[in-house]
Amino acid sequence: LRILFTITSWIWKLSFWAISFLKPWKKRFINQEPDMKYRTWTLCLLLLLVIGVFNGFSLPEEVSRLEIDAFESPRRPGSIFDHDAHNEKAGLDDNCAVCHHVYEDGKLVADESSEDNYCSDCHGLRPTAENSVGLEAAFHRQCKECHFESAKGPVLCGECHRNN
Repeated sequence: LRILFTITSWIWKLSFWAISFLKPWKKRFINQEPDMKYRTWTLCLLLLLVIGVFNGFSLPEEVSRLEIDAFESPRRPGSIFDHDAHNEKAGLDDNCAVCHHVYEDGKLVADESSEDNYCSDCHGLRPTAENSVGLEAAFHRQCKECHFESAKGPVLCGECHRNN
């Protein structure tokens, strides 16, 4: 993602440089015939439109920050998480139950997914008699254990909980 943003910012810088580069031709432009001015402005607007369209399509989709509203006083911002990119990198395909698990009577229900629920629907802020795993521990265990097992993905606090 940073590469896309870097490329996009360079394109914008290049377009501003091009505009400043064209300033010496300002006198030529002012003395042009009306038809030539129209063509020049049309070309400039078309160029800006192409840059704008490229910039719009290069922005990431579905990158979101995980909700932390359930926490009373969060110490860090919610994790920035691109769901589709994560699943593609992890090779999860359509197996949602890997992350969105369901437990009944303390046992994992195979191939059952809780993707339509919030983690806080089952996990309270603190461990309870019904669920011995608190919400923060649920998030961290689910993500970090998988990342440790696969030896891929972020495991340190600042790698997920970023301000940008």
